[in-house]
Amino acid sequence: MTNYTPPTPEDLLRLKTELGKSSNEMAELFGVATGRQWRKYTSSIDQRDMGMHMLFFAMARLELEPEAIERVLTRMRSVGATIEIDEL
Repeated sequence: MTNYTPPTPEDLLRLKTELGKSSNEMAELFGVATGRQWRKYTSSIDQRDMGMHMLFFAMARLELEPEAIERVLTRMRSVGATIEIDEL
């Protein structure tokens, strides 16, 4: 069983500030389409909860060596996915 509570909009805004990234760069990091989409996770009005898989993906990209990320992407491709990720 997984117990997950998503970060608050304030937590995500703090992370954005700490990383010194634009909304578009945060969208790329988290694998969402645009900065506008990213802002839905930081809005107090039109808020969405950050899914655990999206948070895991972004934190893995921040913490793991590029070789480890590439191994995961290779594994994803081995089961039929097509994926290319730009460097941040």
